[in-house]
Amino acid sequence: MSADGTSSFRPRFNPSNATPQEGGRRRQRITRTAGAVRVEPNEGRSSFRPKFNQGGEQQGERSFRPRPKHNSSVYSNRKRQEYIKTYEDPTKPIRLNKYLANAGICSRREADDFIQAGVITVNGEVVDNLGAKVLPTDKVMFHNQPVRRERKVYILLNKPKNTVTTTDDPEERHTVIDIVRNACAERIYPVGRLDRNTTGVLLLTNDGDLAAKLTHPKFGKKKIYAVTLDRELDEVDEALVRAGVMLDDEKIVPDALEFPTEDRKHIGLEIHSGQNRVVRRMFEKVGYKVTKLDRVSFAGLTKKNVARGKYRFLTAKEVAMLQMGAFE
Repeated sequence: MSADGTSSFRPRFNPSNATPQEGGRRRQRITRTAGAVRVEPNEGRSSFRPKFNQGGEQQGERSFRPRPKHNSSVYSNRKRQEYIKTYEDPTKPIRLNKYLANAGICSRREADDFIQAGVITVNGEVVDNLGAKVLPTDKVMFHNQPVRRERKVYILLNKPKNTVTTTDDPEERHTVIDIVRNACAERIYPVGRLDRNTTGVLLLTNDGDLAAKLTHPKFGKKKIYAVTLDRELDEVDEALVRAGVMLDDEKIVPDALEFPTEDRKHIGLEIHSGQNRVVRRMFEKVGYKVTKLDRVSFAGLTKKNVARGKYRFLTAKEVAMLQMGAFE
């Protein structure tokens, strides 16, 4: 209240005495007197308050940058990736053993045994011909139970040591299936093999077509290994390995051989061959023993952010790239 009895309202203003920028809003000064209200522009201090991150940083101030959201669902087992179903031609027949394998009943080899045993019926008729084909719309029964097609599942496992790469071990040793047993309800199996004491990237799936594509020698998918030898690799033997080593009447030539450190016992090896125990046998051929072997990459898939003995589901993008053969 002023001395003359008028009431003056002064809104908050910018204590920094900053002048309003272009487009800024000025507050008005309102003076109340008896029976009248007078509105005057505030010609003095400015009430402009600059907004962060609009039109660049203000002098002496930092602009606000929101923290990027972390996409945790990529590696989350609770939020399993649902993959887009590809179109399937209902008029295109497929082999019966492949149909059973895709349904998760058994492997193709086991399916042939079931077909010969006469326990498979198609549209009510027993089929015992190994070359028989069925349509996706046919009614297939296994032991009088309907066969339902499964959705495709793709799991990347960082395999630990002392684990056998098989679905069932007669010696009851620890298998890779024991690790991923609770990951999904579908029947999955490993793509390719890793020795019991070899660690690293291993793909498990129920997609038989993709598994065949990734393991067949003609596709030659790239694999990268971290190799540790029992002693340093001398230059003469290094030249022999680089030139190629004969294994099972096939010359195996590595795509790359590098030493990540000055210690020549530790080697990075890139190779496309799919022979059994190919890395260990290559170095045994020139007189060395592999004491530690870790597969760090397979067909473009790596174990990044996957701890040893853990697994994750592939993303839809990774699955699409594998199916298209975009990975080496």
